[in-house]
Amino acid sequence: MPVPQNESDRTRYFLKNRLLSDVTSFRGYDIEWKHIRDLLFRTAENGESNSALLLGPRGCGKTTLVTSVLADLLPEKEFYKNTLIVYLNGLIHTDDRLALKSATSQMNLENAVDGKVFGSFAENLAFLLECLKAGDKKKSKSVIFLLEEFDLFCSHHNQTLLYNLFDVAQSAQAPICVLGISARLDVIELLEKRVKSRFSHRQIFLLPKENDIDERIMLFKTLLKLTTAKEISEHNKNYKPIPLEVLQNRELPLLRRIFNPNDYNFNSKWVSQWNKHIDLLASSRSVIAVLQNMYEYDVIEGPFKSFLFELVSQLDETNPWITVDSIQSLGQHFESDDKVSLLCGLSVLELCLLIAMKHHSEIYDRDPFNFEMVLTRYNKFANSSSTMQGIERSVILKAYEHIKNLELIAPLTGATSKVQKEYQLHRLLLTYGQINQGLQKSQNLPTEISQWAQRSFV
Repeated sequence: MPVPQNESDRTRYFLKNRLLSDVTSFRGYDIEWKHIRDLLFRTAENGESNSALLLGPRGCGKTTLVTSVLADLLPEKEFYKNTLIVYLNGLIHTDDRLALKSATSQMNLENAVDGKVFGSFAENLAFLLECLKAGDKKKSKSVIFLLEEFDLFCSHHNQTLLYNLFDVAQSAQAPICVLGISARLDVIELLEKRVKSRFSHRQIFLLPKENDIDERIMLFKTLLKLTTAKEISEHNKNYKPIPLEVLQNRELPLLRRIFNPNDYNFNSKWVSQWNKHIDLLASSRSVIAVLQNMYEYDVIEGPFKSFLFELVSQLDETNPWITVDSIQSLGQHFESDDKVSLLCGLSVLELCLLIAMKHHSEIYDRDPFNFEMVLTRYNKFANSSSTMQGIERSVILKAYEHIKNLELIAPLTGATSKVQKEYQLHRLLLTYGQINQGLQKSQNLPTEISQWAQRSFV
């Protein structure tokens, strides 16, 4: 797509591309960044075998951190020549056969494997690693396995892929590094005992700060300001190009789009005006109030970048500037919680079942529950209520299933479908705060139900 000619359209184009395509700029978490870099570098340089998990909430920057590290390492000739990167995603590679096929392709070993018959997955993987031996040096190329959505690999049959990867890393059969990326902080508990015993138990957490609104305001300015000529000159001085064949690797989508400010030419006067305007916005009390509210609602950077993207998308020739009104209007939309809105449309019976689930979770520290447990707790209230008596069990079960269909509760991972539906275990996907907000916003809710919801224990 050609770059627009007028300044306002070009500004919109530039900022949208930065928000979408700048996958190598990583802010904060310097210690964690260095830790991951050292891990990958030692595998490539010293032939060390390692395994680690990178954990943090969705949208906090785990994949961006890894991409930033790779963008720093790949321009180094020794790293690039001595290392193969295999990228697997649990959403795409849904079983070990697909994962191994993709790994074979990324290691450029399809011809070596073609026609061979292997007795097991382990033999196939061992053969792939053996193929990487470099003739005279008797040394394998280092292989870095990046496992995105790592928790989904834990549901593969017998966890064969993870077992063999961790086993190779532990026994130092070949220099490999296995780096799992997951939003589940408890993912290590999903590993089978034999797999867990081969894992290094090295876990690196990206936990967002919850009390640094100044950093959020600074991020607002950093992402919305245009790049000055001085900053472009500094960028060019430190820029290390990634080899073209890496960027063209279809199996490695992390580095497919690299944002380069050199691709955009702005009039220096316009850049100065725009950046002063952004500074004024960032110092406005009204804007700070919106940013503060959004920060209190969600400290993750991902949703905030989505907010800025929508804000920038509104720019055009007739509206060339971001205004306080546009920030306030869009901020109200982003502060709203879709799940709370969903609760407002539930029936009184369904709200009562959610209250029963909330009480169960409070008493038993968010332990899973089934329909019978919730029904027992609901009946205790219904027997003393003038509003909820006389509702048939089949109607209550139907309301429970409707809550499940709305994905407000979810069955436990690995739960067997052979169990009668009334006894299938579920977990609550709502916070207590969301349930309370939904009850407050629900119209015509009987007072006795509101009072029951406020009790901590029943």
